[in-house]
Amino acid sequence: MSGVVRTLSRCLLPAEASRDPGSSKEGSRERDAAQEREARRRSREIDAMLARERRAVRRLVKILLLGAGESGKSTFLKQMRIINGQEFDKKALLDFRDTIYENILKGMRVLVDARDKLGIGWQSCENEKQGMLVMSWEGRVGGSGVESSEFQLYVMALNALWTDTGIQEAYARRSEFQLSESVKYFLELGSYWSNGESGNIPSKQDILFARKATKGIVEHDFIIKKIPFKMVDVGGQRSQRQKWFQCFDGITSILFMVSSSENRLVESMNIFETIVNNKLFLNVSIILFLNKTDLLVEKIRKVDIRKHFPDYRGDTRNLEDVQAFLVQSFSRKRRNRGKPLFHHFTTAIDTENIRFVFHAVKDTILQENLKDIMLQ
Repeated sequence: MSGVVRTLSRCLLPAEASRDPGSSKEGSRERDAAQEREARRRSREIDAMLARERRAVRRLVKILLLGAGESGKSTFLKQMRIINGQEFDKKALLDFRDTIYENILKGMRVLVDARDKLGIGWQSCENEKQGMLVMSWEGRVGGSGVESSEFQLYVMALNALWTDTGIQEAYARRSEFQLSESVKYFLELGSYWSNGESGNIPSKQDILFARKATKGIVEHDFIIKKIPFKMVDVGGQRSQRQKWFQCFDGITSILFMVSSSENRLVESMNIFETIVNNKLFLNVSIILFLNKTDLLVEKIRKVDIRKHFPDYRGDTRNLEDVQAFLVQSFSRKRRNRGKPLFHHFTTAIDTENIRFVFHAVKDTILQENLKDIMLQ
């Protein structure tokens, strides 16, 4: 039996081992070398896999929306949902309806108060009583909207007030106080008066005009050409700006939104100066959106820009001159002007305008992101 085993052993050994007694040591060394080669190969595979994962993380395009309040950030975010085909569910639509009711009541309160401060008289004594009724509305704590049943209590008053010549005169002088541009849109929208408690499901255009202060961080994720995008809105009120730095990690680009038609341009320029000169953003593309072009067109017909910017030297009624001056004013806030300042003129409530602009912005962002990846 032992002879058979020895014979099988000799058959199973390599030919060189059967001839050379020292070949067992050589075979051991070869096995060790083979194992070492295999370990190196597996190590390279793991390194390659980790590198792919790191590149995948870098490929996430994270865009931060920054700017002062009422600049159009939340509207832009809603446009991204609409453009990318993400519908609003029924609960979201009903929430927007309550927000719209709140926008209408808040807007009328502002107009009634402004009429009084501007010394404008009422068209009728009856409307003075209606104004007092609207001013008695205080709203819910936290601004959670107004339900239909509550809103119906003010419908007659709102309708009478909007047609009052005193309120119309106050509205015509809105450049002298802060008023959301959505007020006129909703007050002239007949469906919000006629349908009672049962109707009024907002359209996409209604949703774009709805104004609700951003609370906390709002994110929107979408994919373009297999590349994931994450757009982040952290609000624009003064109390919210301290939260901005929580979102700076891993950002690809900043879209800085400016309401080009409002009296808060100087505030926006100061915020922009802080952001654009921050060392954290040396390698981050910052794109300036001069928003609300439609309202700027209307405003320069009535208000001389030199009232707010005495150093303006262009034609006060020429849109291109005014826009060029605003771009230069923001550009001068940069300490490092070696790189171009990407900018676009936008109207956030115009879906086709935002679709066209974001197509150009997307290409800019992807090119800058690709350069970043190649350098890493």
